[in-house]
Amino acid sequence: MNAFRPGRVVRSHHFELPLAPREAFDLFTPEGERAWAKGWEPRYLHPADGRATPGMVFTTGHGGEETLWTLTRHEPENGVVEYLRVTPGSRMGTVRVQCSCAGAGTRVSVTYALTALTETGNASLQDFDAGYEAFIEGWGASIRERVRSAITT
Repeated sequence: MNAFRPGRVVRSHHFELPLAPREAFDLFTPEGERAWAKGWEPRYLHPADGRATPGMVFTTGHGGEETLWTLTRHEPENGVVEYLRVTPGSRMGTVRVQCSCAGAGTRVSVTYALTALTETGNASLQDFDAGYEAFIEGWGASIRERVRSAITT
């Protein structure tokens, strides 16, 4: 009898950016994240040119883990992008980013829904859950810094 009980975490948080929603949306494609996410180096499997399209597949590596990604939803006109992600031997789930108008800028809402695949995954999810808001706030800070740097150069 297997005593493993998978944990599940569903968390949402938002931040605001001084960008138009369409401009902000582009920062959440795999290639767009390179501009602001330190260590983000997607390796494209399909399509090989990294074009953001539903069904694209790519991998990333971070902290000694490899994660497999599939772009499941790409709707620039609605400001929505969603990914299915699997970190083998640990966890899997979805990441959804929604960009919407907020005054003169954009409100970016990020929702992660993850399920553990192993006890190691349960531990990872506990850490992730505890630091989620700071993690997402870090996205906003990194992007705002990129925007400031672009304006001053």
